[in-house]
Amino acid sequence: MYIVSRPKPLDDEKIQMLVNERSVTFPSSYLQALRQLGEGTYRGWMNVHLPDTEVLKPFAEYDLWEHDEDSPITQQQIAQCIAIGTTVDGDFLAVHPESAQLLWLPRHDERIKKIVLHERELKGEGVYAVALDEIYRQAYGSDKEGAIYYEPWSSSRKHFFLRLPQEQNPLSLQVLSSMCRVEFPPDQFEENEYTCLLFYQQMGGYVRFNYAYGQEVALFYDQDAQQMLTAMEQWLLSQGCDKYTEHTY
Repeated sequence: MYIVSRPKPLDDEKIQMLVNERSVTFPSSYLQALRQLGEGTYRGWMNVHLPDTEVLKPFAEYDLWEHDEDSPITQQQIAQCIAIGTTVDGDFLAVHPESAQLLWLPRHDERIKKIVLHERELKGEGVYAVALDEIYRQAYGSDKEGAIYYEPWSSSRKHFFLRLPQEQNPLSLQVLSSMCRVEFPPDQFEENEYTCLLFYQQMGGYVRFNYAYGQEVALFYDQDAQQMLTAMEQWLLSQGCDKYTEHTY
């Protein structure tokens, strides 16, 4: 598994405190991921975060999901669930402390699913990746395609945007991304019809070409990676891109 930037792992004392405070059985692979990588985003899909006992409480008042004899929990039990992951689309991965069930609470479906993991005795940073890929299969009924990567969260991460104006430049983003791969060979990359991501360890981040939008190029980087960032930015500007804003990420 490719690690986008320097991990921010939790120490064993913090991990044990999380377990003791909540008196709940979390997936061992989830705790191992926090211990080795810290909080972050897996494959641009799942946000892996610390156990959250509050976020699902309001949902016990809403009739978002059906609750019949086949439902793993009642509507009232939603308030007891502890979220351990949230997708970019707003789905929740949670543990119900009384039953120790791992649950999938989807945003665009009417039924809560029980997730069954047969956790393997694996070591290393990829163990939770295997679990999350299995969760994806059970939640969506298919395998997730594309690069396997983990993006640790960091207060030093920044990003800014460039625009490739089509009316002034004959290049498409697809051609520009191919040229960039030749000029700056990436350590890892992912490409589909909607986007292209070029990952660089030296930059502590990646360059995203937004094919769906047609003009946007975004650079995600660590604030200490100025040399690589400057070279990349100057090259993109030389190919006709315009810089139009900057943010803290």
